[in-house]
Amino acid sequence: MRYERPETAKEAAGLLANEKGQAFLLAGGTDLLVKLKMGMVEPDLVVDIKHMAKANEIQATARGFSIGAGVPGARLGEHKALTKAWPGVVEAANLIGSDQIQGRCTLAGNLCNASPAADSVPAMIAAGAKAVIVGPKGRRSVAVEKVPTGPGQTCLAKGELIESISLPKPAPRTGDAYLRFIPRTEMDIAVVGVAICVTLERGVIKKARVALGAVAPTAVLVPAAARAIVGSKLDAAALDKLAAACSAACNPIDDKRGTIEYRVRLAGVLAKRAAKIAFNRAGGQL
Repeated sequence: MRYERPETAKEAAGLLANEKGQAFLLAGGTDLLVKLKMGMVEPDLVVDIKHMAKANEIQATARGFSIGAGVPGARLGEHKALTKAWPGVVEAANLIGSDQIQGRCTLAGNLCNASPAADSVPAMIAAGAKAVIVGPKGRRSVAVEKVPTGPGQTCLAKGELIESISLPKPAPRTGDAYLRFIPRTEMDIAVVGVAICVTLERGVIKKARVALGAVAPTAVLVPAAARAIVGSKLDAAALDKLAAACSAACNPIDDKRGTIEYRVRLAGVLAKRAAKIAFNRAGGQL
């Protein structure tokens, strides 16, 4: 196994593109190191991206935030401006694993792992986040909801990697929230996850984005659920329509954590709760 520590994303892309065997990226390593220890993978090349320029930086700009692919979850909660702008995204990221895992796990890694139950992914989708991808053909920006294409699969081509996650600057009177249900009190995989972002105008929801996790092969954006609450003050009728739209968008599986019926029902329940939190954070009054 060969180990490389590139200093730029372009250099990392070149290493990945030219490797004829199995190549893996190492950022936090919370999944890769476990797989290595268990003998589940035998890489020909490991590319450590933590030393790339800006990989460990959170940059606040006039357009929002750029979060490097190597920034651990623990640092997100320490960034006051990011936490104020996108509390739902930060809360979702901080649900990933234990305190020890928080010191290593990254948003980009959580996205590229492509688990349907990833906590940060629905929150990023609801916030309108984009992945900045670098590869042999240059740089491109892709909406987070389009990166996972199936369990463990992404849209990344050979030689491509995520350089950073871009979060937009929230409009005034915008609030977001993420809720999940897990069998245990902490450190477990979501049975269902729901993320909602709303923007208000004179107390009425002007814009909304709703995303679900753990109810389909990938996290899903649900436009019908957003339409259910746009134009409302989140009254009971709007909440019922939201819940129905979220349940209708589910395409889950039966497993040891929950049945299909349970997940479909739970998606609607959590959507109502998350919507209320986002609405309040946007300055709304229920």
